[in-house]
Order: sequence, then C-alpha cells, then structure tokens
Amino acid sequence: MASQSVNTENNKHWWLLFGVVCFLTFLTRYHKISEPDHICWDETHFGKMGSWYINRTFFFDVHPPLGKMLIGLAGYMTGYDGKFAFDKPGDKYENTSYVGMRVFCATLGAMIVPMSFITVEALTRSETAALFASLLILFDVGLITLTQYILLDPILLFFMMGAIMGAVKVSSKSNQEFSFSWWMWLSFTGTMLACCMSVKFVGLFVVVLVGLMTLSDLWIILGDLSRPVKDTLKNLLARALCLIILPIILYIAFFYIHLKVLNRSGNGDGFYSSAFQSQLIGNSLHNASMPHQVAYGSIITLKNHRTGGGYLHSHYHLYPEGIGARQQQITTYTHKDDNNKWLIKKYNREPQDDIEIVRSGDLIRLEHIATRRNLHSHKEQAPITKKHYQVTGYGENGTGDANDVWRVTVLGAKDGTHVTAVSSRLKFVHYLQSCVLTTSGKQLPKWAYEQQEVTCNPNLRDPNGVWNVEENVFEKLPNVSFEVYAPTFLERFLESHAVMVQGNAGLKPKEGEITSRPWQWPINYRGQFFSGSQYRIYLLGNPIIWWSNLVFILVFLVVFTFNAVKQKRGYIKSFSDYHKQKLVACAWLFLGWLLHYVPFWAMGRVLYFHHYFPALLFSSMITGILLDYLLEEIPHFFQEPTSKVVYQILVGLILSSILYSFYLFFPLAYGMSGPSANEANSSMHGLKWMDTWEF
Repeated sequence: MASQSVNTENNKHWWLLFGVVCFLTFLTRYHKISEPDHICWDETHFGKMGSWYINRTFFFDVHPPLGKMLIGLAGYMTGYDGKFAFDKPGDKYENTSYVGMRVFCATLGAMIVPMSFITVEALTRSETAALFASLLILFDVGLITLTQYILLDPILLFFMMGAIMGAVKVSSKSNQEFSFSWWMWLSFTGTMLACCMSVKFVGLFVVVLVGLMTLSDLWIILGDLSRPVKDTLKNLLARALCLIILPIILYIAFFYIHLKVLNRSGNGDGFYSSAFQSQLIGNSLHNASMPHQVAYGSIITLKNHRTGGGYLHSHYHLYPEGIGARQQQITTYTHKDDNNKWLIKKYNREPQDDIEIVRSGDLIRLEHIATRRNLHSHKEQAPITKKHYQVTGYGENGTGDANDVWRVTVLGAKDGTHVTAVSSRLKFVHYLQSCVLTTSGKQLPKWAYEQQEVTCNPNLRDPNGVWNVEENVFEKLPNVSFEVYAPTFLERFLESHAVMVQGNAGLKPKEGEITSRPWQWPINYRGQFFSGSQYRIYLLGNPIIWWSNLVFILVFLVVFTFNAVKQKRGYIKSFSDYHKQKLVACAWLFLGWLLHYVPFWAMGRVLYFHHYFPALLFSSMITGILLDYLLEEIPHFFQEPTSKVVYQILVGLILSSILYSFYLFFPLAYGMSGPSANEANSSMHGLKWMDTWEF
C-alpha cells in the first residue's frame, strides 16, 4: 500500500510539472499570434503555396509537399479562400483569414516542448532533467518566433521531435515488447519519420539517428544470452515493417495526394518535362494535339533534358561589352514564353511548300521567331563557363553565315531516323566548331535577367546537351493526341525528386539577402528580421540559453570522457546505474546534435540562421540533463544539512536565470517599436550585446 501511495504521489507530481510546462508553452506560443497583421518573412512563400493547394495550382518548390499541404488544409479549414496574393513581406492581410494558418503552425511548434519533456524523462527517468530541458526550449525567444508564423519550420520540428520521442519510448523498458502500446509507439515513430522527410529533406538526419538507435537496441537484444536468437529476428522484422516499409508507403502516398491535388497548370510547369506537363489542366500540352513528326518549316520549342532545365530562349538584348561578341543573348528560361519559339529550316534554303521531315544527321538552322536571328556559335568564350564557346543570335531576317549551321542527332538512333516531338532525345552539334549545344545550369547576372547560361561545349559527351521538341506547330501534318506521352505516377514521382534535388543544389542568395554560415549559428552571431518598419520582429536565440548550450556541449565531452576513462580503469563498473544513465542519454542527444549540425558544413547551397534550430533542440536537452546531473554531483561536496540548501539555491538560480533572460529578450519575438537598439534612447539599447545583432 505504501508503494502504491508513493507511485500515486509521484504520478501527481509528474502531471503537475507536465501541466505547468504545457500551460506556459501554449501561453507563450499563442500570445499576439495575429500580430503583426502583415506578411512576415517567408510567409510570402509558404502562404502562397498553401493558396496554390486550395486553388489546385501546380508549382515548383525545393521541399517535399507535406508541410505546404498541411498549411493549405489548415487555411481551408479555417475559412481562408486561397485568393490572397502573398506578394511580399509587409503586405497587409486586410480581411484575409490568415490567423488559422498561424495558429496551426504555432500549435505544432508548441507541441515540441511537452514532447521534449516526455523524451528527456523517458531517457533519464528524471523529472528535474525533463523540466530543465523543456524550459530551455520553452523560453527560447528564437523558437517562439520561428513557430508563430506560416512556415515549414514548426511543422518540421514537430515531426522531428515526435520521431525522437517515439524512438525513445520504443527503446525504454516501460513498454513491453510486442505489447499493444509497444506496437503503437513503433508505428507512431515510423509515421513521424515519414512526415519529417515529407516536409524537408533535412528530415533524413533524424532518420539516421533513429536508425542508429534501432541498431543499438537490436545489438543489445542479440547480446542477451538469456533470450533466443529468434527474439532478435522478430524485433528486426517488426522494426523493418514500422520504420522502413511504413514510412516509404506514407511518403509515396503524400506525393500521390500532392500530384492529384495540384492538377492545374501554374508557373512552375517549365521545371518539368514535356510529358509531365501534359497532365496539368490549362497547360498548353494538356489534351493537346500536334504533329508527331517534325518537318522543315515547323515552329518548335526546345526543352533541355537537364533536371529542371528550361527552354531554349532568346530576346532582343545583346551580351554586354566584354562578354564575348556583342551579339544577341541566348539563354534557357524555365517559363513558357513566345521568345522560346524557333523556326526549323534546312541549312541551305528557306522552307518550301512541300513536306520534308527532319531526320537524324541533317544539317539545319534554327531561326528565332521574334527577332529573326539565327542560333549561332563561334570561338568566343561563354559568359561564365570559359571552357565553352559563346552561343548567340546572329544575322538579319533569317540570313546569317556558316556559323549558324547545326547537325541534329537523335540519340540511340541511326542517321535518317525521323525526328519526333517529345519522344526524340536530340543533340545539336555545331557544324564548324564541333561543339554541342548545352546549358551549364549556371545563372547569368541581371543583364540576362538571371536566366541560365547556354553554351557550346567542345566535349560532345556533355550529358546536359540533350533536348526535345516540346511544341510542334505545322499545319500540313496531321495532329496526334498528347495522351500517348502521358507518364505513369512512378515516373512523375521520380522526376519530382530529381527536380527538387537539382533545385536545392542550385539555391543562391538573392541580392541584399542576409545569409549565414554554420560557424555563426551556435554562437548566435546574427539574427534575421521577420518584420521591419514600425513593428519589428527579430529572429534571435535567447543568448543565455544558446551560450549555455554551447558551454554544456563542451562540459558533456569532458564529463563523458572522464567517466569513460574511470570505467576503463575499473573505478566504475558501467554506465547502467541511474545516475550514469544520464550521460548515455546525453551521448545519444549529442549524436543527434552532430547529425543536425555538422552536415551543413559540407553543403554548397545557400544557408540561413534558421537551419540551426533542429540542432538547438538537441543541445537544449543535453543542457537540461547535465544541469540535473551536476546538481546531484555538486551537493556531495557539502555536509548533509548544507547540501540541500546548496541544491535548492542552485535550482533557484537556474530557473530565475532562464526566466529573467526570457523577460529581457521577449520583445524580439512579440514585437519592438520605437528607436532601434543602435540608438541610446532605445529601450533595447542595453541588450545589444553583440555588434552583429541588428534589432
């Protein structure tokens, strides 16, 4: 009876702490949720994408679809009609129902805190460690800012923390293997992993972490000689089913819904193949009919086969002085445009009345319809790729010179094979210079409207020098339906991924945009404005929490190494006892921190401050556990009556430091007005502890 009474008391204590954490979390996350009443930072992107889901308009994005689908669903369920333009930060919402989408994102962001409490408590069996860890996450003003707006980050962080919590629950001894609750936690973990990957590709980092935790569990089971080997096999099959097969099925299902919902043509069509575009209502290729074969005199568009490749394009503007010959620019452009249209002619005469099909091996000229200049190349350096030759538009009214002649080749076919629309994969080799028409994928400067570079590569094996005829207009040939080119779901699924990967790799900062490097993130070097002008919101971590996290990562490495040496020397038997188990928990969380931070050092794409926040959750949990660990170690240096006083004083100092730091910096999350911190009369002037902080 006494034991039952103690358990009941402990249970009440747990729920009291958990209830306080939940109350404070939702209070801080929902406070001033509707302010400011204008677009903040990347709401312009993800609010717009939510609108496109409501309107079923296809678009291109570098991230998988689940986060944007959920934002669109939240907007639809809370009365948003999908008509607001989301043009640029600072635009007033006016009568738009935007609060529902913010509340949805804030709710998922709020759930991170109680889930961190449960995770740390399950890892350490310490309510104190769970309380410290959850309060560090709760009172970080950066996390509040990042989770109050229409963004992917709160959705990603929610699913990430859910996956970690589930994996810890599966590993803990509190759930009997193969019981109903064990299967539920295992399925929950697999679902969270699928959702995490379906929001952003960085979700793969938590997949690796959960995979390593799973392998550790299986290794422990295999090493338990009291259990038969079949137990290991049963565990392996169960985890393969729930942590591999289930996530894959869900991931594919999310893409199936994505492609089914977005069935109308939008401004992202040009990033995808001609066959892909034919499935979009409103696209010029949807239910289209055109001649199957390409004849001399046809007006065509040429699409590059590079993933995300655009259309061969020209316009009246010339290459600037000092960039090769000062002739007309040739680029690729990812959107449909009249400047993408070309007339295909024989190399030595104008089109005739008779019908003659273009064949592989033919010599041709391509005349730009709008400007009447021919596709041309010569031995001048390309604008960016200096080892390639420049490609230009040359001549007047279709008349040029011998450098306008190209040999067209159908890949995988013999000379004399007919060139067909969409299905023929073509190469255009310059007749005199013996180079292949290609696109480097590099973005040209503003003088070319940031379109992509087109060059002529002396290496004829260039994999990016492959094109296909997309539109084919020729009245003298019969038309065939475009349905014959319709791709399967699997083909569209795979192409979507190729385009996303290519898009991620090609992300470059916009002019005037504030970017950052990984070394800046843990030290809270510089923040990011979410809202400017009179009502300022500034994304910056609570410096007391962030710098403490950095210190405690170093403390962990020292303490863990010290204890490992003691174990090796035989001073302690193992890390299995209650106190040392906290260091093992920190080791797993440190691995999570490494996985979510170190890979960014190797990334070539543009990076931003908010990329550090997944790693921040791990470092905050490490700090919470180590605080508890040290609080139990330090009082041992004092006599019994004094040790309790020391413990209580230290706990009070920790809690008051967290609360006071939040009190100092909360205006960054909830809005600042008046003079900026640079000015002496600003209320924030004394808080500008680093010159790089711009609030």
